Parts: sequence; C-alpha cells; structure tokens
Amino acid sequence: MSLLPNSGTESDGSPVIRVLSYNIRSMRDDTDALARVVTACAPDLVLVQEAPIFFRWRKKLARLAAATGQVILTGGGTAAGPAILCSLRATVERTEDVLLPLTPREYRRGLATAVVRFGGARLGVVSCHLSLRQDERYDQGGMLLDRLAGMGVEHGVAGGDINERPDGRTFTRLGAALRDCRTAAPWGAEHTFPSTGPNRRIDGIFVTKGVEVLGCGVPLGLPGITESDLRAATDHLPVLAALRIPVG
Repeated sequence: MSLLPNSGTESDGSPVIRVLSYNIRSMRDDTDALARVVTACAPDLVLVQEAPIFFRWRKKLARLAAATGQVILTGGGTAAGPAILCSLRATVERTEDVLLPLTPREYRRGLATAVVRFGGARLGVVSCHLSLRQDERYDQGGMLLDRLAGMGVEHGVAGGDINERPDGRTFTRLGAALRDCRTAAPWGAEHTFPSTGPNRRIDGIFVTKGVEVLGCGVPLGLPGITESDLRAATDHLPVLAALRIPVG
C-alpha cells in the first residue's frame, strides 16, 4: 500500500491534514482496540458517528479523546450521536450542534459542526449519520449541504455514515455538490461495512472543490493497525483521508 501523507505544512503555508471518519457504535465494543486504531491513524480531525449519547456519555467520549491524543470539539449527546474530536494542532473558531427534523417513529438525527483553523487555512467541518430511510436520508443530505454552504468558509469537509452505497441517491447528491474523497484519490481499502467481513462502502468523506485530496480509504495495512483491532473496535471500518487545504 502506498504511503498516506503525514500531517504538516507546505512551503506556501498550506496545511496537510488527516481526517478520520468512524462509526464507533456507542463504544459498546473493544474500546482499547478502538483507541489503538484511532491513534495509529494520527488524525487532526475525527468525525465520529454513534458517539455515546446516554448515561455519562461525556465521560465516555472524553476517555476516548484522552486515549487517542485528541480533545472533544463538539457533539455527542447534544447532536444525537455525531461528534468531532481534534488534535491540538487545530484552532477552534466556533462550534454548533444541529438536531435535524424528527420523523415520527424514526431515530433522531443530528449534525456536529465546527469552523477550525490550521495555520492560515479556515475549514468548515461536519460529522453526520444519515437515516436508514431513503426519503429521509435524501432530505438530510440536502440539509447537510445547506449547513456546510452556510458556514461562511471557502473550504469544507463533511464525513460520516451515509447508510447507503455510492450509487444511492443521497451519496450521489453529496458527490455532485462536493468531492467524494475515495473516488478522487483511492488509497487503502474500499469497503467499510461490516467490519467482520466488509462488502460495501456506506461511509465517506467529502470536501469542497478547492480542497486537494491526497488519498482516502480504509487504513488496512497502516502501521499500528491490525485486522483484529479493526474487527474488535466496532461494526464499521474507519475512513481516513489526507487533505491539502489552500491558504487564502
């Protein structure tokens, strides 16, 4: 497997960052394995789905952040599951947790959002976990795009559990307005679910047009990551992307 660029700063001041998107199933599996996977990915941003949202959820999420060298940026119970963690490299401008309209008898969904800076580059960030229902999922995809467009930043990244394959209506809608990082620069493995025998890609990372994608995929073979840890950590596999954010 080719090397994925490390985080850093280019000669023109443009930051290179690593973004990880990961459905962690409320940390109900092997949390030590989960921490090892996240740590090995060396992310600057972690877009979490299914963060703990019930009893002592903040403490559970804080333990994961501490174990992986991250801090909690926003989300969790206040966003109905999505959360964002970040390294100390990020400077936070603002955060907002957004609850999406509730469909009767369906699970509440939300977005964790933030604006951060890496050096001189500003970046809008959204973590999402979209509905299992096709019509609701499509509407939520539109709300995600509206939210990202309204954050007042030129560059943005959104990631999460889309709950459908790339040929689905919502995945296609996101890929038409943004760039699907896996399609733009394939790296690593493709399929993200289930972790015990992955056969489909239902998780993704998307960026606005000006962001350069240096590589994106499931980090199989990345130093420090084992298949046993990936299977034990949660029921999804993570998606890792390296991005170059233009300055100015």
